[in-house]
Amino acid sequence: MDCDEVMLTVRITAAERALLRELARGHGGDVSEVAVDGLLEVIPVLHDDACVLPLLRVLARPAPFALTLWLPAPVADLLPLLGERLARTGGPAAGPASAALSTALRLWLSGDRVALAAGLARMHGGCGAVAVVPAGVGPVGPAGFGAQPVKVAA
Repeated sequence: MDCDEVMLTVRITAAERALLRELARGHGGDVSEVAVDGLLEVIPVLHDDACVLPLLRVLARPAPFALTLWLPAPVADLLPLLGERLARTGGPAAGPASAALSTALRLWLSGDRVALAAGLARMHGGCGAVAVVPAGVGPVGPAGFGAQPVKVAA
């Protein structure tokens, strides 16, 4: 029997949970869908070495709250690979898929609120609520998560 969705429990802080719910209210109210969107937005950032310090800052804060999310099976299939990448960037050792999802979700939620809402609005192509974004706020990249670009001399 195939399953279209996978249920995972993530560990986050109270502030992260409140922000996730707030973002979900602005995009149809589905917390799991917003978490998937955030995961898809943060995965490319995790391949940039500039994410190491923000990642370590996020992981230093305790995450006492459990939240159950439903992920599409193809997205859940990415989590073991994501776990391996997180371990290489200073995150927790490769473990259950829920640990990888928790870490990536917490890194995404540590970004600027306005940039997160703008990213969700872009992903949904203007569907649902429209986020008001100040001029100059662009796509979320490593800088959106507190990482500073590093210039290397050639």
